[in-house]
Amino acid sequence: MSDNLVAKDQLKSIVERIERLEEEKKAIAEDIKEVFGEAKANGFDTKVLRVVLRIRKQDLAERQEQDAVRDLYMQALGMLPEFEAEGE
Repeated sequence: MSDNLVAKDQLKSIVERIERLEEEKKAIAEDIKEVFGEAKANGFDTKVLRVVLRIRKQDLAERQEQDAVRDLYMQALGMLPEFEAEGE
């Protein structure tokens, strides 16, 4: 019976910690929303800002690989100028 009480107390503690963290997460999300609002009010493009933030999370090799694949796709779709061979 003692084990059951310990498990019950432990479960309750875990649930309460998760609930507190969820509240903190909600507050932080609101803070982030306010900062994006401030950025927009100062004339920054928040859509581009979100892209920059996502890119900053990547390491250099990952970013270079993604850029290379994106450029390859865009060139194949005619969205980038084709590079002429030297001497032509």
